[in-house]
Amino acid sequence: MQNPQLSPEQRNVLFNKATEAPFSGKFLNVHKNGTYVCANCGATLFTSDHKYDSHCGWPSFDDSVTSAVNYTVDTSHGMIRTEATCATCGGHLGHVFNDGPKRTTGKRYCINSLALDFTPAP
Repeated sequence: MQNPQLSPEQRNVLFNKATEAPFSGKFLNVHKNGTYVCANCGATLFTSDHKYDSHCGWPSFDDSVTSAVNYTVDTSHGMIRTEATCATCGGHLGHVFNDGPKRTTGKRYCINSLALDFTPAP
């Protein structure tokens, strides 16, 4: 079910698999402690301790919260990628690549800010 408070841009990303423009997302340069949740359903997806600057233009994480994200092969746009979706509501978050920090998981979750909300740590 779609959250009626989503903006048209958020609905487009979450339910039409759109992508926000690089370097435009409100969470790209957020470096506060807290959790990133699905903008549609509020499920916790990522924590700030797994966020890093990959210089790709979108918020990047090296891991998600256990069982929070589902993965699907995406062959759109002439590429083979791994799509990341919210395990609770199915909303499109972004994609996962295998070019992340080798000292951790080696993964780069390239996530649209429009698919997220942020809850600061107390």
